[in-house]
Amino acid sequence: MSGATASPSKRREPSADEFIAMQKSPQFTKLRSTYRKFTFPMTVAFMVWYLLYVVTAVFAHDFMAIEIGGGFNVGLVFGLLQFVTTFLITWLYVQYANKNIEHQAAAIREEMEG
Repeated sequence: MSGATASPSKRREPSADEFIAMQKSPQFTKLRSTYRKFTFPMTVAFMVWYLLYVVTAVFAHDFMAIEIGGGFNVGLVFGLLQFVTTFLITWLYVQYANKNIEHQAAAIREEMEG
């Protein structure tokens, strides 16, 4: 084997004071705001959907027991939709992060580590 291997790039270790300064910067504030614009509403929406499922399962037995064919009932479908919702939210977050968060985080990382 040839001895021509690429050496890993050296990144400097930021100090604690630099981290604190970055945390107070407008750049970081914007990144945090961008992150929260997705995560807070999505968390509330998912929790409402999950609690609706739980409350319906507890208080609306007859509704959840309605057969919809093939051995499935409303309760089972709602339960399976919890998994579908989780995967959908994950996919949506990855799309959102790639479009809105990653370039901001990369700029901050580059500034901090050089």
